[in-house]
Amino acid sequence: MVGQRHSPAIAAPNWIQDDTVAPFSMTHQQLSAYFAGNLTRFDLPLLGHGTPFQQQVWRSLQAIPYGTTISYGELAHRIEHPKSSRAVGLANGRNPIAIVVPCHRVISATGKLTGYSGGLEKKAWLLQHERTNSTQQYFGSNQGRREP
Repeated sequence: MVGQRHSPAIAAPNWIQDDTVAPFSMTHQQLSAYFAGNLTRFDLPLLGHGTPFQQQVWRSLQAIPYGTTISYGELAHRIEHPKSSRAVGLANGRNPIAIVVPCHRVISATGKLTGYSGGLEKKAWLLQHERTNSTQQYFGSNQGRREP
């Protein structure tokens, strides 16, 4: 994501965009469907480089249902590290595949939006986008995909 703190977008001088090459075409199609409100769960081959703890957190992020949120503490309990909510927050902030691995669904215990590497405005937008579309998803979903 442009402007992301830990994995900033870097313009490569010889970069040629070709959305027909897998896995880029799959990613492009699924992101387009997500933003159109027609996809609630990504199905992409992911390879996140991180510590075993970070990878555990990132896997748990993928289990947070579309349109819902969870606190850092709740996520720490889910991964059986109940005293590690700050470490969960740090791992969440180091997520290199924002949106696809939905770190935006994690909020503070008070319900306040905190800590999104793409910026809190983007986090708020993503959560609102999902809340708006989640009621439609509830009334007829096919493994995370909705018919347009």
